[in-house]
Amino acid sequence: MSTQERHIGLFSATSIGIGAIVGGGILALAGTAFVEAGPGAIVAFALNGVIAVLTALTFAELSTAFPESGGTYLFSKRVLSVGAAFVVGWIVWFASIVAAALYAMGFASFLIGSLAAAYPETPAWITTPAGLKVIAILSVVLGFGLLARKPGSGGNWVNVLKIIVFSILIVGGVVVWIQDRPPVVERLTPFLPLGMGGVLSAMGFTFIALQGFDLIAAAAGEVKEPRRVLPRAMLMSLGAALVVYLPLLLIVVVLGTPAGETIRQMAERNPDTVVAEAAGIYLGRTGFWIVMASGLLAMWSAMLANVFAASRIAQAMARDRTLPANMEAVHVSYGTPLMALLVTAAVICVLLLAIRDVSAAGAASSLIFLLTFAIAHLICILARRRRPNHDGFRVPIWPYVPAVGGTACIALAIFQGAVVPSAGMITGGWLVLGFFCYQWIFRHRAQVSDAASELADPDLLELRGQSPLVLVPIANPASAGSLATMASFMSPRAGRILLLNIVKPAAPERVDENLEVMSAVLRRSMAASLGSSVRVECLATFSADPWSEIARVADTHRCALALMGMTDLRDDRVRERLERLVSALPGNAAILRAPIGWRPDHVQRVLVPIGGRGVHNALRARLLTALDSRTGTNLEVRYLIVIRDDASEREAKRLRANWEVLVRDESGVDPHIDIVRGSDPGEVIVNEAAQSDLLILGLNRVDRSRQVFGKLVTGIVSTTDCPVIVIGQRQ
Repeated sequence: MSTQERHIGLFSATSIGIGAIVGGGILALAGTAFVEAGPGAIVAFALNGVIAVLTALTFAELSTAFPESGGTYLFSKRVLSVGAAFVVGWIVWFASIVAAALYAMGFASFLIGSLAAAYPETPAWITTPAGLKVIAILSVVLGFGLLARKPGSGGNWVNVLKIIVFSILIVGGVVVWIQDRPPVVERLTPFLPLGMGGVLSAMGFTFIALQGFDLIAAAAGEVKEPRRVLPRAMLMSLGAALVVYLPLLLIVVVLGTPAGETIRQMAERNPDTVVAEAAGIYLGRTGFWIVMASGLLAMWSAMLANVFAASRIAQAMARDRTLPANMEAVHVSYGTPLMALLVTAAVICVLLLAIRDVSAAGAASSLIFLLTFAIAHLICILARRRRPNHDGFRVPIWPYVPAVGGTACIALAIFQGAVVPSAGMITGGWLVLGFFCYQWIFRHRAQVSDAASELADPDLLELRGQSPLVLVPIANPASAGSLATMASFMSPRAGRILLLNIVKPAAPERVDENLEVMSAVLRRSMAASLGSSVRVECLATFSADPWSEIARVADTHRCALALMGMTDLRDDRVRERLERLVSALPGNAAILRAPIGWRPDHVQRVLVPIGGRGVHNALRARLLTALDSRTGTNLEVRYLIVIRDDASEREAKRLRANWEVLVRDESGVDPHIDIVRGSDPGEVIVNEAAQSDLLILGLNRVDRSRQVFGKLVTGIVSTTDCPVIVIGQRQ
């Protein structure tokens, strides 16, 4: 991102964090914390503050190492696999959804409390749990309507109002404290009515109240001087929240508790509006209505912000094909992701029906954010190990800060899941749903989209702990140029290509002769590769079994791909050895059969027969993307579906529809899908390949570890004169 686009300074970045943290969480969940821990809720918030500071340091390192917008989802895409990135995105999306549900219920609680206080004749059904949920759902529907027509939540003036309100509550409390000299020890006794278990439970319920600094990381791509601004903004916003929260909680306990009653007893009566009732005691009726009015605005603003954030997370995932593609679409008139907003709002409404009350919403919300923060700590550790010399902010006392922070987040999440089973069940159910959605619906398209990203960005493989090395075993130096050029197409930019020559051990008297042959093969191979403008490395080894030696070298050097020249597949023994080798490789495999002197950068027409489950889509996408970007021609990709002569038009349309979306993501160009009828698929493919420059086929997958050529592929390769590459994607 260019400097001109980085427009957020330290003050604005800190305001993002303060606006997200300070307000709704403390007003909605202070009562729950008092019920669980009594006056010890102060300790619970302080300990949550420690965990939040450790997590903010981790986010500061990640967001300055990757100063782009996206937050935890971006970090996971850079450092983990696409499958893991989906899991993180799925969790982060749900975290904002649950937070929106929390604030919707908080808004409903404050609205009902305001109505009951102002109008004692308020219908009884409104104050029931069912009435609470109805109002919460209506607020989400109204919020969806507003966000669908206008992007953003427009909450800056609400942030100013919140700061004024909390200043009044604290300063007014200090004045009353000085004047009345309340019995502090008496009000703080018993300090831990349920022991440390109550404190831990309160921490789990209320951790969400300190969430919001991560939104600064989510906007890192727009922050000026990210290395200096991001860490300071995160820590300053957290510090401001703790400076507000801890004194306010102490004042509420000491000044806002009725005579003869403990804060825990007071909170048990009405946990949702306990701060407002306490303000009414030490500041009078004006204090009560100040808190109620500001609480309504804060809850409404926080709900809109989380609906907005959740919809944008869904839109980003749809762009990466880890959610349905139509959720990426932007409304022509309003400029908002209408489908992403609609799905997000619908999930929030369903969740509101499942959650019991505000405290349960807080428990589920805190639990899910604890999981996302634990993942961020893990990503930070992996990123530092794989790229130790990045230029961003560096977490102090490494690696203890992320290790302790991640452990604390996981431990508190597990404890909260056990204490509040409904929160654990909701979170677990969402994760299980995500697993099946990814495996059955999103996996192939996500892998296809990710393959193009890996090809264009060699740093991605390094950060993910993978090797960009492509192994090219050379038996015939005449084919080295074509193989090396194709290898350069299938490796990331700046990737490495390793030419391997294997010589069988000979009798001692023929060692010199073998070395001369090896030297000649390597010299001719390098000359052919350099003649094709491909930079390579060379490796020569001795082995009595060249097939197992290729697998050993690929495993030793952690090769991402092995590209081999094709032998005669009609020889059963040779084909079986090649199949065993491909299945034993640690990474992907490709087998090229092309005439001497053939060059992939001259390819203009590519034929891709498709069918089955599409298990090689990601590797094929990488190859097609490279061909399109590096040949310098208008690449024409034809996808071929062969159907029976007696197949109906309805079946043909169904097949086309099933493949159309995936094919569009895979090819990187405008593809053509041709459906051809024929009783012999092999013959049809051979005939269609006659007018093509390259035919791409895939190995059959017997199981997760074994791949074979199959009769169809063997027959096609043995018959066609078109250059052929057969690919096998490792699962």
